[in-house]
Amino acid sequence: MEIYPYRFEPIFKERIWGGRKLGELFDKPLPVGVRIGESWELADLPEDKSRIAEGPLAGMTLADAIARYETAITGRRDYTPPFPLLIKLLDASDVLSVQVHPDAETCRRMGKGDPKTECWYIIAAEPGAVIYKGLIAGTTREQFAAAVADGTCAEYLNKVEVRPGECHFLPAGTCHAIGAGLVIAEIQQPSDTTYRVFDWNRVDPATGKPRPLHIDEAMESIHFDAGGDDLSVRTVGRLVDAEAFTVDKGHQTPGCEVLLSPGQMKAIVFVSGAGRIAGAQGGQVMFRKGDTLLVPAAFEGVMGFSQDTEYLVVTL
Repeated sequence: MEIYPYRFEPIFKERIWGGRKLGELFDKPLPVGVRIGESWELADLPEDKSRIAEGPLAGMTLADAIARYETAITGRRDYTPPFPLLIKLLDASDVLSVQVHPDAETCRRMGKGDPKTECWYIIAAEPGAVIYKGLIAGTTREQFAAAVADGTCAEYLNKVEVRPGECHFLPAGTCHAIGAGLVIAEIQQPSDTTYRVFDWNRVDPATGKPRPLHIDEAMESIHFDAGGDDLSVRTVGRLVDAEAFTVDKGHQTPGCEVLLSPGQMKAIVFVSGAGRIAGAQGGQVMFRKGDTLLVPAAFEGVMGFSQDTEYLVVTL
């Protein structure tokens, strides 16, 4: 019974652009009086390691669980840590910085950082909420560098109004920003390497100073030959089909059941609803909106739904 769907203790991140919506929408136990921008639901980074929240392996880190049951959890005999996914819930009560994440080639060229391709699934959006997604087609490196220098670089970003249910794919090298009034499920490669080019002339209340920018690294990382209008927006079925991960969207009504067959590890992000997963050998795990469960490759069972439920299935 040590092979079962794992839910992890959330790792909360205070952010100057964060708020309290993750508590309001998902009943997350947010620390009092703190602006929480991120809840890391599945992580295996050097300083942030998810711990299993319940069941026989409660308290064990994801890394330690895989070390003990490598093939049963991952379905691989050649698994190499760290775990190749990072899954977060974001509460953008204010706009995030204009930033970019490097790709693998850029990391090698600069001799630092980790690559990060990601996608954003829009869970909630205030009327008129936007994201900034890639550079306007035709923007040159020289134009953008000049705009960064004079604080007008946002004028060269694709500004896209978004609605709940949309998935936006952002390959590494895409300059971007999340606008205010959004709650997002972010699925990405396991990296916290972020290079800021503009922070809206904002001051960090904790220090009274602007947050650091990383303009040289960002300019090296941006793909100037890929405009945001080339990036996919999907709402049903296969949302992302990338080398790093795939994301499929499911929707079930109360009383429906979905078979979970063994053979492939998967992470399931529950955007709405509730239900339970019952194992073929006994035992069950309840789920509700805001939960992320890692289903081991060796697990077999049935996912049943007590409420109308929308969910994302992430595979590698």
